[in-house]
Amino acid sequence: MKRIFSMALLLSFCMATAAAKTIADKKYNIAEHGAVADGTTLNTKAIQAVIDECAKKGGTVVVPKGEFLTGSLFLKPGVNLEIQEGGVLKGSTNIADYPTAMTRVEGHFEPWPAALLNGDKVDHLRITGAGTLDGNGAPFWKEFYGKRSIDKKTTNLSVPRPRLTLLQNSKDVIISGINYKNSGFWNLHLYKCQNLTVENCRFTAPDGKVPDDHAPSSDGIDVDCCQDITISKCFFSVGDDCIALKGTKGPFALQDKDSPPVERIHILDCVFEAGGGIVTCGSEATIVRDVNVERCITRRPTVLRLKLRPDTPQQYENISLKDITMENGGVLFNIAPWSQYFDLKGQQPPKSLVRNISITNVKGTGNSSMGKIVGNPDTEFGEIVLKNVDVQLKTGTLETSDVKGLKFENVVVNGAAMTVPAPTVTPKATPAPQQ
Repeated sequence: MKRIFSMALLLSFCMATAAAKTIADKKYNIAEHGAVADGTTLNTKAIQAVIDECAKKGGTVVVPKGEFLTGSLFLKPGVNLEIQEGGVLKGSTNIADYPTAMTRVEGHFEPWPAALLNGDKVDHLRITGAGTLDGNGAPFWKEFYGKRSIDKKTTNLSVPRPRLTLLQNSKDVIISGINYKNSGFWNLHLYKCQNLTVENCRFTAPDGKVPDDHAPSSDGIDVDCCQDITISKCFFSVGDDCIALKGTKGPFALQDKDSPPVERIHILDCVFEAGGGIVTCGSEATIVRDVNVERCITRRPTVLRLKLRPDTPQQYENISLKDITMENGGVLFNIAPWSQYFDLKGQQPPKSLVRNISITNVKGTGNSSMGKIVGNPDTEFGEIVLKNVDVQLKTGTLETSDVKGLKFENVVVNGAAMTVPAPTVTPKATPAPQQ
């Protein structure tokens, strides 16, 4: 009798599991629910209705082959998204199609357009497929540069533009195979996420097919106050930072409970065609630690870029880059003050710390020098190690300030062994903020 009861329990469990799997596997094809793939019909309401219906029982919203024009879409818990090969979610060029809301941008919250694709508290989300998220960003770039040509004080926040994707407050997320292109602003913004993987994705802005040679602030991936993020086998060719590690800014940054540290970031097997750097800490960042970059190729971007704000108590530590190939790449280091629009709010300049930084096993060619390691007056440098490097550069110079912890081990540039250079610059007084 006990055995029969146990078998009944097992059968019941299997049936429940199968039912749950059936629900999870249920597909909702947007073309079968009113979305029109002609590239001109605005499909926002139709696609959002499909997402909302899918959220009732769970499943996957499918974007089939075709070009579906849309404004902001809002994913829900239990809803996955599959963009099939040849399928395109193309962003509207009408900013009114991206509703304004209080959102995280540049280290704080303010009214800003929603992204093309938005997700909040969407644990276990899967965004997959070989399709495309197209920001259709050229008109937004043109507007930004047009305003800046009239007023040089124009900043990003002066010209609201939509991101391609914003995911926040979410755990156990996978984004795989997606082609991000021509974002009006940042491509993929991750805020307060944990255990998230981005794999086999492409980030291009411009994509080479639009009549513009630069897409302003088209960061590839912005990792904002996140932990345990893996980025692997991705391609970047963007108009700003390829991967930016972000937080908050200002003299009271450490008191900001909405901005936990960026920690345990893994970047593997990626190619960096164009952009500011393989990995950049800043423009707004406070604590960034435990970052590992391995087996990556750079064809122009800087290997390591650390932006040192004179108004923010920054701490960058335990950052390792190894097995880096330079194919006419940029500089090895761009560690320098970042003084755009900073504000001390009447406070004394805070102290910052940079330590336990290593770049090892680097080979190939670069189109410039070794770069620079220069701090603000209140920057403290700990150990920075350059090891097992054999590169051809235009010049082997490295601009430094008083970096006592800098070490070279087996560093060869243009066939000659290099030693740690003497300081070549003297840190200046904190500059006045730009108005």
